Amino acid sequence: MRIGELAERAGTTTRTLRYYESRGLLPTRRAENGYRTYDEGDLRLLQQIRILQDFGFDLEETRPFVDCLRAGHPAGDSCPASWAVYRRKLGELDALIGQLRSVRAEVGAQLARAELEASAGLPGGPEPRCELNWEDDT
Repeated sequence: MRIGELAERAGTTTRTLRYYESRGLLPTRRAENGYRTYDEGDLRLLQQIRILQDFGFDLEETRPFVDCLRAGHPAGDSCPASWAVYRRKLGELDALIGQLRSVRAEVGAQLARAELEASAGLPGGPEPRCELNWEDDT
């Protein structure tokens, strides 16, 4: 198939495909007339890249999966190099989850403090307006 058909089937653009070629992720093959040619295996490579990018992997992190498919393995994550990328990504995700838990705890503490201060009727600000008892200041 030609580049336009591959782009359409993969749900991407020809520009993206050329970029992947320049990065060595997609093979460059040309027919006698000079047109780029691709096959179903190339579509599988693109699908693997897209899935991983949807999961938050950057383009370079997809390389071991692409290499694994090119080596003839049935799936891009059948190789030890792919497993290593998965392990690194899980470590990054665990760290992010830890950070989010910490931020959530801080936000929860701030909310609890704000609600406690408001319920104690501490001076220092205008009376809060509620939709049920809001009065016009005019």
